[in-house]
Amino acid sequence: MLNDLKQQPADALLALIKLHNNDPRADKIDLGVGVYKTADGDTPVFAAIKAAEQKLVEEQDSKAYLGPEGDMGFVEKLMPYVFGKANPTMDGRIEGMQTPGGTGSLRLALAMVKRAGYKRVIVGKPSWPNHNQICADLGLEVLEFNHATGAGADMDALRGAIATAQEGDAILLHGCCHNPTGIDYTRAEWDEIAGLLAASTILPVLDLAYQGLGQGMEEDAYGLRRVLASVPEALICYSCDKNFGLYRDRVGALYAMVADPADLAKVMSNGHSLARANWSQPPDHGGAAVRVILEDEALTAQWLAELDEMRERMRGVRAKLQAAGKTGGVDLTPVGLQNGLFSIIPFTPEQVQAMRSEYGIYFAASGRINVAGLTDGNIDQFIAAVAAVTA
Repeated sequence: MLNDLKQQPADALLALIKLHNNDPRADKIDLGVGVYKTADGDTPVFAAIKAAEQKLVEEQDSKAYLGPEGDMGFVEKLMPYVFGKANPTMDGRIEGMQTPGGTGSLRLALAMVKRAGYKRVIVGKPSWPNHNQICADLGLEVLEFNHATGAGADMDALRGAIATAQEGDAILLHGCCHNPTGIDYTRAEWDEIAGLLAASTILPVLDLAYQGLGQGMEEDAYGLRRVLASVPEALICYSCDKNFGLYRDRVGALYAMVADPADLAKVMSNGHSLARANWSQPPDHGGAAVRVILEDEALTAQWLAELDEMRERMRGVRAKLQAAGKTGGVDLTPVGLQNGLFSIIPFTPEQVQAMRSEYGIYFAASGRINVAGLTDGNIDQFIAAVAAVTA
């Protein structure tokens, strides 16, 4: 019956990569792919990761199965960075497991949401496209609210979404470095969100995929920690793909926080059984490398220094776009106030096409750009092209 399957549309980002690769122009610019790039346009392996991998080569004595929970040393060593060093388990209320990347964590979290009896997930619009796609594949209804208005978050829309939520609703929130807008909630807004969720029956699902790439490791965890301090239970999805540069190794974790520590084993048993039915157990190598780093003070310091360098480079790019201000028919000033890899510039479809065909600058049709694709060598070219096509 395989011939009855319907042709699915090609992934838009993969199509964009192909267009860029086939462009013969030497000065073409790739702002589409969601990976960090250096000022030279490379996506290198962290030096700390290389050192950790060398230790694994020398010291790892087995490749035997670990089980559906993965490398629990990795899971536990990561927790102080996510939940705070003072009380990372929230008095025994938080436990986790390793997953194949942040996507695996989200898939597992939403599968647990469904198994727990939730039927709808409240999601900001726009969001990472796979959020809605995973919900649809699981048969979860998506309720959308407008995420941003102008240069800031649309708090009125979020308040309305929470106020009209029903029993059996979950909400998916980006912890920091919102993909695709780069528009994060302020601390004051997170404080309000935590109070609104505490007064509701909504289950928070918090997606922390870019910790350290916004304002800093501690700063980027503020919203997540504020919510967890206010609600009885939550699911937390974490990715190491960006802040450790482990994209293809697929390194993530799922954490559950419960109201009563006595329920934690039951909750995690569902995570383990769902993982067993999906991927059996996560790939080990990348998670093991992260564990090695976090077990070694010198390697941890090296990793954090590399992460600081990445963040400061992207903040520098944002500052230059902010300084460009009104450019043609668009204002680049808000880009400097946003965080992480991504921002959306309000191009029309015709302008997106003109940026590609006339200037060799490739980014998503939504106007989402990866700011890490801009360097001292091409940022003036980008600004000039923006001015020309939007005039």
